[in-house]
Amino acid sequence: MHKRLPFISALLLALFLLPGCAPKIKIFASPATEPLKEYVVDGTDKGKIALIHLRGFLSTEPAQGMLRSQPSAVQEMVNNLKLAEADDEVGAVVVAIDSPGGTATASDVLYHELTDFKKRTGKPVVVAMFDVAASGGYYAALPADWIVAHPTTITGSVGVVFMRPKLNGLMDKVGVGVEVSKSGRDKDMGSPFRPTTEEEKALFQGIIDDMAARFYSLVQAHRHLTPANLETVKTARVFTANQALTIGLVDQIGYVQDAFAKARSLAGLAPDCTVVTYRRDLYPDDNPYNTMDAAEPFKPSLLGVDASFILPPRAGFCYVWEGGVTR
Repeated sequence: MHKRLPFISALLLALFLLPGCAPKIKIFASPATEPLKEYVVDGTDKGKIALIHLRGFLSTEPAQGMLRSQPSAVQEMVNNLKLAEADDEVGAVVVAIDSPGGTATASDVLYHELTDFKKRTGKPVVVAMFDVAASGGYYAALPADWIVAHPTTITGSVGVVFMRPKLNGLMDKVGVGVEVSKSGRDKDMGSPFRPTTEEEKALFQGIIDDMAARFYSLVQAHRHLTPANLETVKTARVFTANQALTIGLVDQIGYVQDAFAKARSLAGLAPDCTVVTYRRDLYPDDNPYNTMDAAEPFKPSLLGVDASFILPPRAGFCYVWEGGVTR
């Protein structure tokens, strides 16, 4: 029996290599079957600002649990925007972003949904960045009329990464192989079961360059950077709030209350207008920092301890800052 253990270990490892950039399986997920309801988190005067949280790894796929699924970050954002659009009293939206990014498609869908929301409603959108608003998290912020970075925010990482785990070394050691029959020369390009050829590396780089070019063009269209600053941004480095302000990626350094103030100013709302958010549960002593109903990133747990480190990365093209994924 012990001779089969290496093969079983390799097989279990391979199960995590389905397409995507982050694990999608979740043992337990918070209840998500109740409809979203409006709750006041700040202010008392007439008129409303809708506060929407965008957190964690950005994906179009829900986290699957044994009991129920949890909405994806994209699904939850769209749900919130629909409620804000349908309420004539809502004059502006503040999107609180704390995300290292995610899949290229999820990031682009969020950008599209916020852009369309502004076109349909004419309601201004202000972004408030928290710990991290990098890569796809920054991509999603681009349609905003004003971007406020917290004094300790990390942002930037404008670029694309293609993560693809490799098992061929492990499989060689345990004596396991994979036989492939294919219709075309490049049908299995990116396979984890063999080394990547030089030709395949060039093909992948072409895809990455194309996706990155879209990201760069959107940054330039919204932020109007100088040529020198755009070249710095293209290095895909991350920036502190002060650095991001200097280079032109954000408009202001402040706190979420400053984002509320800017939203009130842009929408012509009263200085103490109501700030509302949309949740599925009532929380006593609620406030703008409560993110309990925001879509959560996948974090496998062992007896309540984050066990993300035991899982391999998943293959996929991502607008993501890898340094912020396992926070």
